[in-house]
Amino acid sequence: MTTRAGFIALIGEPNAGKSTLLNRMVGAKVSIVTHKVQTTRARIRGVAMEGDSQLVFVDTPGLFQPRRRLDRAMVAAAWGGAADADVIVLLIEAHRGVTEGVERIIENLGEVAQDRRVALAINKIDRVQSDVLLGLTKDLNDRFPFAETFMISAEKGYGTDDLRSWLAAELPESPWLYPEDQIADLPLRMIAAEMTREKLTLRLHQELPYQLTVETEKWEERKDGSARIDQVVYVVRDGHKGIVLGKRGETIKAVGQAARAELEEFLDRKIHLFLQVKVRPNWLEESERYSEMGLEFKDGN
Repeated sequence: MTTRAGFIALIGEPNAGKSTLLNRMVGAKVSIVTHKVQTTRARIRGVAMEGDSQLVFVDTPGLFQPRRRLDRAMVAAAWGGAADADVIVLLIEAHRGVTEGVERIIENLGEVAQDRRVALAINKIDRVQSDVLLGLTKDLNDRFPFAETFMISAEKGYGTDDLRSWLAAELPESPWLYPEDQIADLPLRMIAAEMTREKLTLRLHQELPYQLTVETEKWEERKDGSARIDQVVYVVRDGHKGIVLGKRGETIKAVGQAARAELEEFLDRKIHLFLQVKVRPNWLEESERYSEMGLEFKDGN
């Protein structure tokens, strides 16, 4: 039997649907999905099997104009993920078309892609008419020699099977890189932290842009098969701590319940989740926080 395996980088602007597509491809929730931009911080790998091919997806942070240290680390991680991959998929939103951000990504693609195959995936196709899609497809293919173009809806699953089949055939011949039943190489501690961060993001909406992070401090396996997970939510100001806790602790309690329920479903066992909120004014400037998120800490502002 000839097996294939390789890395596939999903790149695109923030909110283009990369995390939704990754979760659709893998068939499990390994990447956090919210309607806030910039929710994906680390390069999350999800593993999918298609026939005799093992597809390892690198879900990169959205590519955007960086303004501060965390932004730059995220953009560097995104391009690094693309440069390390065997195949690249550029995901764009059908209804937004060729934005300035998409233009910038395409300008940089030539340098990063070099001899790699790059597919174009036009996402959220249910939001536009077919003639708009055809025009957009022609425009984008005039700008860059994409190996293949796919019309998809990552959320509803349209076209994603065709994309997965094409990717499986494009990967190099290789032994599988992960055990067949492993869906993500992110440590469970980080997946658990990401799930809690997603619930916070959904609950708080615009109140805390991304001035918070969640870390799993302790993970204790219990004899009855359950696990106790202790997490800390770091915020940069006292005022933020009050927002995260909510009136009489209602917000953090609701977040904890939602995160625990999702963790129990994901891990298929009972979870005891304990959340603390701590003020850490300079967490955005601490190299350890970046290591926790799988990002590179670069000197300079």
